[in-house]
Amino acid sequence: MTQKLTLSVTSRAQTGRSASRRLRKVKRIPAIIYGMHTNPEKLSIDVPEFVRLLKAVAGRAKIIELTREDKKDVALAFLQEVQRDPITDAYLHVDLQEVKADEKFEIRVPVVITGEAYGVKTEGGVLEIATHQLRIRCLPKDLPDYISVDVTDLKVGETIKVGSLKPVAGVEFRDLPGQPVVSITEIEEEAAATPAAGAAAPAAGAAPAGDAKAAAPAAGAKAAAPAAKAAAPAKK
Repeated sequence: MTQKLTLSVTSRAQTGRSASRRLRKVKRIPAIIYGMHTNPEKLSIDVPEFVRLLKAVAGRAKIIELTREDKKDVALAFLQEVQRDPITDAYLHVDLQEVKADEKFEIRVPVVITGEAYGVKTEGGVLEIATHQLRIRCLPKDLPDYISVDVTDLKVGETIKVGSLKPVAGVEFRDLPGQPVVSITEIEEEAAATPAAGAAAPAAGAAPAGDAKAAAPAAGAKAAAPAAKAAAPAKK
């Protein structure tokens, strides 16, 4: 069973930007939990405690045990979204998704690549990760921290798709079987653009082909004489 982490939450009645700003001033984060069978509930979270939680989660898929002040009302949830200020990096809002211990749920989990690919080590190919997260369905007790994909035997031109992933106990992959996860591609060498052998380089200062305007003669230079008319045909 995957490790459950604990987070203390508090219900909040006030909503809106002003209420959210007041919460942030006292080092609390506005939050909301979406229930599986109940209406969403607005919460607030202590900033230092949430920072410690994020360090423990470390980008993995984790079940979190939510507790109240009285420690009686306990719920299970996972982090759905964490919003941060793009300038100050402060936490703006947290979305939580409730789960039930005896009900399957859907979640996106990270993909972790393991092994050194044969196509990279021996054939000089490049490893390309097409899917960084996979959508799965499982019970909370079966939730993996991540999906491990071993690329050791992968050669140039080969791809590991969702349908060929190693099965995980209690986990159902929800993405299309044909969706690529990781592949090894060949390095494309760009040939230097060089003129063909024997091709004459254009004269310096020559007007480009197809230019509608003729180049004007230099100051003081005589204009070129017109071409001679073609000789009239001899009379018979």
